[in-house]
Amino acid sequence: MADSHAASALAHQFEDLDQQHDAASLGMWIFLATEVMFFGGLFAGYTIYRNLYLPGFEAGSHMLNVTIGALNTAVLICSSLTMALAVRAAQMGKRNTLVAFLILTIVLGLAFILVKLTFEWRHDYVEGLAPGLNFTKAKSMELFFCFYFLMTGVHALHMVVGVGVLGVLLVQAWKGRFGPDRYNAVETAGLYWHFVDIIWIFLFPLLYLIGGRY
Repeated sequence: MADSHAASALAHQFEDLDQQHDAASLGMWIFLATEVMFFGGLFAGYTIYRNLYLPGFEAGSHMLNVTIGALNTAVLICSSLTMALAVRAAQMGKRNTLVAFLILTIVLGLAFILVKLTFEWRHDYVEGLAPGLNFTKAKSMELFFCFYFLMTGVHALHMVVGVGVLGVLLVQAWKGRFGPDRYNAVETAGLYWHFVDIIWIFLFPLLYLIGGRY
């Protein structure tokens, strides 16, 4: 019976489950490498202009809400934990536990997006901090806020994609599609989720903590 289940989990182009697992992991790592290059370009541009216009970047950073940024950082760290636990549950074939941790991860991801959209970005717009839309502050800060909205916006888009992927996995998990012989999809989604969380760990100090607080 176990051999039959393993056979059903094995795609026809692979010789065994180990090869299938390695191929899935390699594919995701290659994709994440392209993501590193993409975000690396943003970080490089940010670093160059930060060094050229440090006073303006510091002044702009001091106008951000560090408490909200720290709260969202804590939310994402918790979501990485629940995602790791979801992967472990899938590997052990614990369907109900997998469903529960996927739901928790989705909720935390949606909480991050909700806080970013309805509290932070809305507040920034009202305060006149949105370049090209409603910027009323000193011109020296405008470049900082261009990078701020670009980098946090791209990150939020990755979060939306991640939540969508986890939603699909949740439906499949509810149907009992994952188990000890079939958990590649959950594991590779976990790699993506952890990567997006790590990007935020870099964004938070770079954007919110420039020059300290007075």
